[in-house]
Amino acid sequence: MSEAVKTRTAAGPSSIALHAREGWGKTSWAAQFPAPIFLMTARETGLLTLVENGLLPETPHLPMCNTWAEMLDGVKALIEQEHPYKTLVIDTLNGAERLCHEHVCNRDYGGDWGEKGFTSYMRGFEVSLGDWRELLDLLDQLRTKRNVRPLLLIHTKVVTFKNPTGADFDKYQPEMHAKTWALTAKWLDAILFGNFEAPLLDEKVTAKKTKALNGMIRMLYTEAQGGWDAKNRFGLPAEIECGESAAEAYKAFMDSIKTARQANSGVKQ
Repeated sequence: MSEAVKTRTAAGPSSIALHAREGWGKTSWAAQFPAPIFLMTARETGLLTLVENGLLPETPHLPMCNTWAEMLDGVKALIEQEHPYKTLVIDTLNGAERLCHEHVCNRDYGGDWGEKGFTSYMRGFEVSLGDWRELLDLLDQLRTKRNVRPLLLIHTKVVTFKNPTGADFDKYQPEMHAKTWALTAKWLDAILFGNFEAPLLDEKVTAKKTKALNGMIRMLYTEAQGGWDAKNRFGLPAEIECGESAAEAYKAFMDSIKTARQANSGVKQ
């Protein structure tokens, strides 16, 4: 019995998702991770635009996915073949969800999106969860078999949260169907929210923030609050200042992880 008990995890690198406001720099930030390769969904050409305009160096990427089968095949190829990559960036996850729903609609509902088809009693969204789990399972295999981190980029949207204990309020949430997002959120190790903060023009402004007084401060939020979805299993601070570039944002995030690990290493077991 004692030989079957494990004290260390073999789950592979942590899974991370980032949803952020337009212009925050999701793609540029993700490109800073170790040995990245991008898997882009239809109409999500941010990486190509950045490279074409000299804002990012040539960055490895798989052929753009126009179907759900192409999406799954791209992940399977990285599981089955030898390669040097350490980070798989899915750009974007809501684009992958769209491909999943299109696949299920065509397969199970004859391409009918109407009240007698995919959206009848919202059945299509529920049926799609089985197919969505296949993607999450493949990403787990990628972590354990190839030691590759899944890094998922998502557009964000403002939704009204139905508050059972008080007044309803608006919050930022990944631009995905609630059922798909609930399943994904449970699977993820970290959900980050990227936003901008207006600096306060008073004597309490820190030296770090002073550089951004003429603009907005780029921030990462790592814990859920009333205004956004977020979580982390790393012990990160609730908010991280991200500097003026993607490289600075990446360094700030990784420095926070390093500091958290050092602090957690002293926790009594």
